[in-house]
Amino acid sequence: MKRIAKETYVLSMSPKNKPVETVFSGETILFETYDCFSNEMKSEDDLFHTVGWDKINPATGPLFVEDARLGDTLKVDILDIQIANQGVMSITPKMGALAGSFTDEKTKIISIHDGKAIFNETLQLPIKPMIGVIGTAPLDEDVPTGTPKDHGGNMDCKRIGIGSSLYLPVNVEGALLAMGDVHAVMGDGEVVICGLEIAAEITVKVSVIKGQPYPLPFLADDKHVMTIASRETLDEASKQATKHMHTFLVNILKMEAHEAAMFLSVGADLKICQIVDPFMTSRMELPMWVLDKYGYQLL
Repeated sequence: MKRIAKETYVLSMSPKNKPVETVFSGETILFETYDCFSNEMKSEDDLFHTVGWDKINPATGPLFVEDARLGDTLKVDILDIQIANQGVMSITPKMGALAGSFTDEKTKIISIHDGKAIFNETLQLPIKPMIGVIGTAPLDEDVPTGTPKDHGGNMDCKRIGIGSSLYLPVNVEGALLAMGDVHAVMGDGEVVICGLEIAAEITVKVSVIKGQPYPLPFLADDKHVMTIASRETLDEASKQATKHMHTFLVNILKMEAHEAAMFLSVGADLKICQIVDPFMTSRMELPMWVLDKYGYQLL
C-alpha cells in the first residue's frame, strides 16, 4: 500500500497543485496528516497566534487518481483513522461562536487513553475520529484548505469517519484529492473553531464513478445518507443541503416531487456541521432504511 507523507501538503485546493502520488481506481492508500496547527502546539504554553496562518489546516496530498475525468465522481471509503496519543484545543478571543467572551487565548492539551479523550479530572469522552478537511481540486479557482465549498474542503462534518464513504466531484483530471485536520472527537458546530485537533494516519480506498449520479458532496455511513452544503450563511447552506436531498429522492429513488418534499419534513434531519469557517456547512441526514424500502443500493 502506498503512503503519502505528511510533509507533502497543500494550503489551498487548486487545479494548479502538482500531485505527489498516483493510484488507480480501486486502490487503497494511506495519508499521514499533521493536526490543523501543523503539530506546532505541543504544550499549553504554545498559543494560536504563534503558529501563523501559513501553517493552519495543512492537507496532505494531492493524490492523482487514474481514470478520474472532469464530470466524474470520486468515492472515498474511509477504512481507518489511527490517531496520536494526545491532541490540542485552542480558544482565541475574537473567533468562534463565543467571540468576545474571553480576553485571552488558551491552549489545552488532551491525552488519549484506552479509547477516550481525558478532557479533565471529571470528564472523559469516547473518541470518534473524523476528517475535518477533505476535498478535490476546484475547477478554476484556488480555495484555501480552511474554506469549504462544493469541492469539499474544510467541511468539518463529524460523520466523515471510519466506515463512511464520501462522494466528491472530479473537476480536473486525476481529481487531486487532499485531506487533513483530523479530530479525535468533535461536536456539531465546532463552536470554538476547533475539535480535538490531532495528528493521524488515514487509510482510504478511492474509486472512480463515471458521471455524477448524486448531488455532491454526498456522504454515506451504515445508518444514513447525507447531503452536505457550504455557503456564506448557515441559512443558505441548510437550504442547499435540503435541495440536494430532495434531488436525491426525486432523481435516484424516483419519488414524486411533492411527496419527497413532505417526507423530508417528517423523515429526515437537518444538522449543523460547523459555523466557524469562512463558509458555513450543514448536512441533511436521511435514514438508510429509506433506500432499502425502495430497493436502491448505493454505487
